[in-house]
Amino acid sequence: MDLEKRPAAQETTPSTPVGLRASDADRDRVADILREALAEGRLTAEEHAERVEGVYRAKTVAELEPYVRDLPAAPGAPFAPGTPVHPVPARPAAGSIPPAPDENLVAVFSSSSRRGRWRVSPRTHAYAIFGTVEIDLSEAVFEHPHIAIKAVSIFGNVEILVPENVSLRGNGGGVLGNFEVDTLDSTEAGAPVVYVDGISVLGNIEAKARKGKRLVNALKSVGASDRLRKHLGL
Repeated sequence: MDLEKRPAAQETTPSTPVGLRASDADRDRVADILREALAEGRLTAEEHAERVEGVYRAKTVAELEPYVRDLPAAPGAPFAPGTPVHPVPARPAAGSIPPAPDENLVAVFSSSSRRGRWRVSPRTHAYAIFGTVEIDLSEAVFEHPHIAIKAVSIFGNVEILVPENVSLRGNGGGVLGNFEVDTLDSTEAGAPVVYVDGISVLGNIEAKARKGKRLVNALKSVGASDRLRKHLGL
């Protein structure tokens, strides 16, 4: 199939965000669908290579859609081209998150981590001084619509992982260091939002989605009932 010779005007639905710029995560997810199609024999190796090349040249979500239009979505795929996203503000509304942290993770010449099944507090602070802090939210229970994480790294490393189907925002910077947050927009209205603020001095702060991990029923996870907590043994 010669995708390069298709007409410039593509068929779109009213919900397709035609001008929405594609993120690296969007391209990776479409590439995952193509890889699955190759494994199932739906595409030849040549077709797969041609489409993947086009995917990584695409600038908008609408440009990604033709490459998987004739393919089923990969099982559990959190993104399908043309699925509307729900942008959130760069910062939480005033008063929506308490100013004081419920939990502090501190690593001084050591390491500290939070992972597995745990209830996420509305505010967490992480301090890595010649150490490493890991905050893994990929299997956590979200009971609040907005989650704030303040990260400070001095000659250290702070890594934050979130499920693929939440929204993620970051505000911060580095002084001879790295502050990198991969922006995510959930396709589920009302899904939790994780805000990462921080400063890195000769260190590293990174927040991104953990591929293959999704918050099950993101809408109902917010404000989890006592019955759900009991079921989970929390």
